[in-house]
Parts: sequence; C-alpha cells; structure tokens
Amino acid sequence: MHPPTMDGLISTDWLNRHLSDPDLVVLDCTVHIDETPEGFINRSGLDDYLLGHIPTAGFADLKGDLSDQSSPIEFAPPSPDAFCAAMGRLGVGDASRVVLYDSMFSAWAARVWWMLRWVGFDHAAILDGGLNAWKAEGRSISTEPAMHPPRELTPRPRPELIVGEDEVRAAIDSPGAQLIDTLPAESYRGEVALYADRAGHIPSAINISALDLIDETGRYKPLVQLAAMHELDRDQRIITYCGGGIAASSEAFALTRLGFKDVAVYTASLQEWAANPANPMTPSSSDSI
Repeated sequence: MHPPTMDGLISTDWLNRHLSDPDLVVLDCTVHIDETPEGFINRSGLDDYLLGHIPTAGFADLKGDLSDQSSPIEFAPPSPDAFCAAMGRLGVGDASRVVLYDSMFSAWAARVWWMLRWVGFDHAAILDGGLNAWKAEGRSISTEPAMHPPRELTPRPRPELIVGEDEVRAAIDSPGAQLIDTLPAESYRGEVALYADRAGHIPSAINISALDLIDETGRYKPLVQLAAMHELDRDQRIITYCGGGIAASSEAFALTRLGFKDVAVYTASLQEWAANPANPMTPSSSDSI
C-alpha cells in the first residue's frame, strides 16, 4: 500500500490539519551552530527539542545515529541499511509519510529529506518556515515524547544521489556536469577561509548561496523566483556542495522541486575537499551567477 500523495513542501496549516493522521511521522532535525574561540561547533538540537517541539514530533539526530560516527567527516552518511534502521526506530516505515523541520533555515531538514531520497523513500516533505513559523503563528508546542512504534523502512538505494571526491574532481572539466557552491558569496569569492585555511571554491563551480533560497520569514521563495535563480542546463548533471553537505542539501531540494532530474550532493564537501592540498581551489568570482 502506497502512502497518500503529499507535496514536498508543506505549510503549517497543512501540518496542523494532518497531525493526527496515523501514517504521518513528524521529525525535528535541528542542529545548532555555536561560535566559539576555536571556531564554529555543530551541536545537536536534542536539548531544545526536549524543552518543546511540534506535537507528535520525534527527534532525528544528525549528530547521532543519522550520521556515520566512525567517519572523520562530520555528518557523513551511514550505510543505507543503518540509516533505514535509524529511521525505523523513529517510526518511519515503507507506508509512512514524513514531515521534517528544524529551527533554522530548513537546511538540516533538507539533509534528512535528501538522505531519505537516497535510500529510495519519496514520501517526505519539509515544513516551510520550520519551527519558527509554527511558533510565530501561536500553534501548540509539546514536551511529550513521540509515541510512534518502530517500523521497517526498506532500503532501495539510489547511490547516484550522493557523490564523493573522485566524481567531483572529474566534474571540474566535464561539459556534462555543473558544480554549485552553496556557501555565502564571500566564502565563494575567497574573502574568508572557512575550511582548512583554504579560501575560495572548487574550480568551475558557480555560486548559489543556500541562504538566498529563503525569504525573510525563513520560508522558501516562490518557485518562480527560484527558477529565475537557476537558469541552468537541465541536461547537465548538477552536483551541489558546501562545507558539510547541509546547505547543499537545501539547494538539491530546491532543484528537485524545480524539476531538475540529475542532481547529487557532495556530502563531504569542503571539509574533505579543502583538507586535501592536491585538490584545487580558486578565489576567482568569474563563475558566480
């Protein structure tokens, strides 16, 4: 039995009306970014989740079992089997529908959305505006734990949705591929060095900052505006990257909603690429759009 059709981006009103649907699993995916004297540190949003979340929501921990804890790369995807098992423990099964949200700019939710697509699950949506939009409308908040029973999510991997260093290197000079750097423009231009003290971007990449996908309320911009930002060759393979594959997932989500068919995320992104001195980077802004 297939889950009912659901759009990939849903409103707070839609979620409020469907919270009691028995097949619907809501997941808070929040990760916080703390600035410290040693640099930026990513911290699980679990503590804030426990203080209050959307009713019925569970917590999808990208700092925990939704990432490969044995990898030196932060947020490295686990195996498809391990990821599906973790989602199953959260109550996600083959017949479920899933709504994902976070308390920032939906990029963390988009990362979980992309990994669900990667393992072959297509019945997930992102809550537009996330937790902030929900709270701004005065909707109810709960401290009750999620009560979803464990379910089985069958892995049906699509390995082409996540790429590694070798495919990115090959894409630099390939007319059939387009790299998109989704970090802020000042990072792309080499004005700041966010990873391994190496400034700039991967050669041939264009810059579409993931922050520019979002309006002042934290919601995704209308499709017509997003389309104007993505006047790209739809016959090319598009590979998005950032620092750790999070903002890149938001860009991949936007591209998918726009109808692009061959999109992949370089999940290791600059934390891997910049750490290898053999990998080229350029501060040139000539490829920005």
